[in-house]
Amino acid sequence: MKPVLLSAIALSTLPFGAFAHHSFAMFDNRQEKTLTGTLKELQWTNPHIWVQVMVKDPATGKEVEWSVEGGSPNNLARRGWSRNVMKPGDQIVVVIHPLKNGDTGGSLVKVTVNGQTIGE
Repeated sequence: MKPVLLSAIALSTLPFGAFAHHSFAMFDNRQEKTLTGTLKELQWTNPHIWVQVMVKDPATGKEVEWSVEGGSPNNLARRGWSRNVMKPGDQIVVVIHPLKNGDTGGSLVKVTVNGQTIGE
């Protein structure tokens, strides 16, 4: 076999997915938005946690679900977080970098649960 073909076969068997990471380009890091609402769910999963929060839409008065992406469980645990740091029904205030497209989601900046800021 030719060396180029052998190299191509060898490279195709490496686990490149382990090195992959998604971009944060969808978030507007120049803006912060504060959401006040009720925790629906904390998803303590790798590679990033998700905070699902129900927020009242000021225009309609209806509750809208926001999906907020946080850091990795390992990094957050070093800052005082745990999977039990909040529970469904808790009153939370979440500061996010919102999605650029205006959808109901963002990247976590800071969260306060029942009046106590987590990780500070």
